[in-house]
Amino acid sequence: MSASTSGGTVLSVVVPMYNEEEALPAFTARLRPVLDSMGVTYEVVAVDDGSADKTAALLRDFMEVWPELRMIRLRRNSGHQAALTAGLNLAVGDYVASIDADLQDPPEKIAEMLELAQRDRLDIVYGVRDDRSTDTGFKRWTAGAYYRLMRRMVGRQVPSNAGDFRLLSRDAVEALRELPDQQRVYRLLVPWLGFPSGEVYYTREERVAGETKYPLSKMIRLAVDSITGFSSAPLKLATWLGTLAFFACILLVGFSITVYLAGNPVPGWTSLFVGILFVGAVQLICVGLLGEYVARIYTAVQRRPAYFVAEDTARPVGQSAARPVGRQSRV
Repeated sequence: MSASTSGGTVLSVVVPMYNEEEALPAFTARLRPVLDSMGVTYEVVAVDDGSADKTAALLRDFMEVWPELRMIRLRRNSGHQAALTAGLNLAVGDYVASIDADLQDPPEKIAEMLELAQRDRLDIVYGVRDDRSTDTGFKRWTAGAYYRLMRRMVGRQVPSNAGDFRLLSRDAVEALRELPDQQRVYRLLVPWLGFPSGEVYYTREERVAGETKYPLSKMIRLAVDSITGFSSAPLKLATWLGTLAFFACILLVGFSITVYLAGNPVPGWTSLFVGILFVGAVQLICVGLLGEYVARIYTAVQRRPAYFVAEDTARPVGQSAARPVGRQSRV
């Protein structure tokens, strides 16, 4: 059995959960044999993100027969990234893996991740999806567009098709805790660290049960947070749109003068109407982009905690949990 450098837990597996009562039995039945066979001391940190179903009750039942299972229950639904933050902040392992409970990411790859990290002394091991045939065509297209855009705006260090299935060393986890970001997007924050990293490839599977917790609206919100949190390019886009509108207006002015000198000003109404619509649209886009950045400043000034822990089964009753680090809004 591998020993922990701290004399305690070698591996923590953080699992954010929201209304996963249908998937939970299959997930635990598949995860536990994998971890038991690895020969390391471990804990499974299940973060119940304010579920409205029987997720918490099922976790309590599983804890009676699985001593390594630990539940952190949040007081309200705070979002996937906030639940992941809670798990990372409270996990105690020398290495911390994160995985969702829907079994689209195979738990068997955790052993490969840990082996690669220990052998090559890596701080980060990404789970990269090399086959997404189980996803819909729309899902594959939007995911591809997202990663291409992020790699172009943030940098080539962002791995393509790498979500929140990854392994982090204790040094990487502590570095993330020190970051002041309010609205966290870990698939961009982790590559930004620049720590030594590797990749493990796998085929993305279909969701074992239940419904996706990332509908189109949350995917759009994630993309907006990613862009505004890691790049000032949208502000530069507003400048370019304004410049384009300026030159378009010059052309329209020239056209209007030509029509006037020709003694037929009536056709100018169309160009004037189009010009007003164009300039108005550019102004609205610019105001909207500025509003996104002002909203981020407003959230940062408020400094509200990303989550509130109602219960941590690894702590005695009455003992407070660790203070939230990396405050953020719901993602």
